[in-house]
Amino acid sequence: MSAAHVPATPHAIPEKPALEGLEPKWGERWEEHGTYRFDRARLDRECIYSIDTPPPTASGSLHIGHVFSYTHTDVIARYQRMRGKNVFYPIGWDDNGLPTERRVQNYYGVRCDPTLPYDPDFTPPFEGGDNKSSKAADQQPISRRNFIELCERLTVEDEKQYEDLWRKLGLSFDWSQTYRTIAPEAQAVAQRAFLRNLARGEAYQADAPTLWDVTFRSAVAQAELEDKDVPGAFHTIVFHGPEGDLKIDTTRPELLPACVALVAHPSDERYQHLFGKTATSPVFGVEVPIVAHHLAQPDKGTGIAMICTFGDMTDVIWWRELDLPNRAIIGFDGRVIAEAPAAITSPTGRAAFEQLAGKTVFSAKQAVVEQLRATGELIGDPRPITHPVKFFEKGDKPLEIVSTRQWYIKNGGRSEELRTRMIDLGKRIDWHPDFMRVRYDNWVGGLSGDWLISRQRFFGVPIPVWYRLDEQGEPVYENPIVPDESALPVDPSSDAAPGFDESQRGEPGGFIGELDIMDTWATSSLTPQLAGGWERDAALFDAVFPYDLRPQGQDIIRTWLFSTALRSLLEHDGQAPWRNAAISGFIVDPDRKKMSKSKGNVVTPAGLLDEHGSDSVRYWAASSRLGTDAAFDPQNPKQIKIGRRLAIKVLNAAKFVYSFDADAATAAGASATEALDADLLAQLAQVVREATKAFEQYDHARALELTEQFFWTFCDDYLELVKERAYGAAGEAGQTSAVYALRTAIDVMLRLFAPFIPYATEEVWSWTHEGSVHTASWPTPEEVSDAEATGLLDHVSAALIGIRRAKTDAKVSQKTQVEHAVIAGPALLSDAAEDLRAVGRIDRLEVVDGDEVEVREVTLREAEA
Repeated sequence: MSAAHVPATPHAIPEKPALEGLEPKWGERWEEHGTYRFDRARLDRECIYSIDTPPPTASGSLHIGHVFSYTHTDVIARYQRMRGKNVFYPIGWDDNGLPTERRVQNYYGVRCDPTLPYDPDFTPPFEGGDNKSSKAADQQPISRRNFIELCERLTVEDEKQYEDLWRKLGLSFDWSQTYRTIAPEAQAVAQRAFLRNLARGEAYQADAPTLWDVTFRSAVAQAELEDKDVPGAFHTIVFHGPEGDLKIDTTRPELLPACVALVAHPSDERYQHLFGKTATSPVFGVEVPIVAHHLAQPDKGTGIAMICTFGDMTDVIWWRELDLPNRAIIGFDGRVIAEAPAAITSPTGRAAFEQLAGKTVFSAKQAVVEQLRATGELIGDPRPITHPVKFFEKGDKPLEIVSTRQWYIKNGGRSEELRTRMIDLGKRIDWHPDFMRVRYDNWVGGLSGDWLISRQRFFGVPIPVWYRLDEQGEPVYENPIVPDESALPVDPSSDAAPGFDESQRGEPGGFIGELDIMDTWATSSLTPQLAGGWERDAALFDAVFPYDLRPQGQDIIRTWLFSTALRSLLEHDGQAPWRNAAISGFIVDPDRKKMSKSKGNVVTPAGLLDEHGSDSVRYWAASSRLGTDAAFDPQNPKQIKIGRRLAIKVLNAAKFVYSFDADAATAAGASATEALDADLLAQLAQVVREATKAFEQYDHARALELTEQFFWTFCDDYLELVKERAYGAAGEAGQTSAVYALRTAIDVMLRLFAPFIPYATEEVWSWTHEGSVHTASWPTPEEVSDAEATGLLDHVSAALIGIRRAKTDAKVSQKTQVEHAVIAGPALLSDAAEDLRAVGRIDRLEVVDGDEVEVREVTLREAEA
């Protein structure tokens, strides 16, 4: 075994090592020296480890769950870097969030009108939003491009705060490899992918439900919703089933002409025998299927409900997942449309609908109730209730759900062949933990509709199409106008269509631009392409794709992970976008409830980092295995305190080890000649072997556990056992062996701990080494010891515990001298008798044969006893 790895004579060791101040000290040096920078000169795929890092949404604030999952990824990145990999570890920002839109509206006094032209000289009415009106009528309308520019300006502040926190936590991102999901390059990538989907027939248009405010005649985004309690009433109406009448409770009888099915819970024994059969609606006489769905509530009303297009968002889910027809009857003005659904075929049914045409929702409800009374299909009187209803935050009428034209991407929901390909792709990914694969399979297997990607929002990537207007000025949606890829990114709301000029916008024979933007997942699903420079930097992309790792939360397997896998399958010839998927668990509060902003139980990490230090918080996060939920009590952060104690002990133990004379121990050819020292290193070699295996299996928590257990044995037992020998005369065989073992062990343990507690380990490494511990080689068993562990250290530790216990039982100091001691144990215990005698302060020590270590006799000096 070579001694070349043993560190040189220590220097610049502080008098009192401390954790305080290490974050800014080393954070600045890492950035200055490019410690974590991806090496563009090494684009050999075999040398690269690439990570498709989750881009956090740059609005609001980070919470402790982010620290938890991002630390899991960082320890893997640090391990791979020490294994000699050229680690591609970028960070992005998911900018196009709904909260940002609201902040921009109030902060700058503007609102988006995507029909307006771009004003390159626009200046917002004010900045700050204090004491300013938030009413839409008081906000200045501006083009979408102007609005996006303001959103970008405001998100820069959030991103800077996030970056500061990530840097303090010690995440080893390459900060030169960053991206923003709303930046021009990202928009070009998302639009290019969409255009190729369109060209291959994977993107298409269809009518779909949309939340709609009838006063403002506008689609309403999720961020603009609020629930208001309003009076209503339950009406019990009768459907005619295959085995008799079925009673249905509903608050919206006016949607009876839009009924497309009846639904009950799959486990509801009252209705199980009816699933797959049909019932006939009252008044309108339409035959509808009776179906099962888990969202039906057996304890609500009669337990069976009617699905209408569309009464609420649950109706939308049922319509989508059960693949039901669309019979929407509410128009954009909030009134019943003139034409009856085609399913109403009977003369009486069509006549009944004619009485509703043109009525408001309120008047239509009264009319249908009278019709039900007349046919005898209303049971009893309506029962008044108060219930929450969704409103536009600035509106005064309940929202309706109307059918609008939307864009979709095929995802397997309507194609068995594509669904099978997506299942096969999932099998080519190694999942950590493996049971998370089932969530992906279940999601893919349960798809019943394609991916709706268009949104009626503003701060996002525009859908890059225009539509010709015919001679009557009506859009021709069937043949959209598309840009050349070289022109991307484009904004059809402010850029003229190819072959037209701006004067032809909205004119017969001219064009209109698509005003919708893409769903945020339609951009985030392309993070491998965004980060890797797809089509922009072919050499880089080919070197990092497919990525080695996708880390993420379990709750977005069905959204982010699935959608990214889909885009890769469609765009990259069926290739999986990563080799491994690492799925973190949730952070839960002391009551085991998931932490979330909506529940008000979120803990922000900044205060924890300030109070306990980054290494301490990282230790807490890294102690949990992938896929495992972790409870966190901010009032008693026990695990964080344990991490702080560990980091401090690393500083102090290293300082103690470096206090011994090391000249002979660091010379070429030095080795552990004493049995106890040799066994320590043999055991450490086994720790290296098992910790490496754990990391290769993405079990970072096991690697930490193994290293920590050995470290405390090293500090509590081995240091005590050999310190007398280590303090001996320089050059003596025993002293040289002890110091060699001590320094070798510290050198190896620093590297084992480096991914978990980067600040403390970097500080200690700098006392004796040039360069960073984080670019040092990961230890190998061979460099530590080529011998098999004998168990001597364990036996001696057990004996030492027995001697200490005897002194404690006698209520004397551990420094009390022992006149005579008898210890039974394996014969090899004698090999460490002198070390045991020294640490136990034993005048005469007898070691006798025994299967187990047992302290049989301890005689204390009479005067001291």
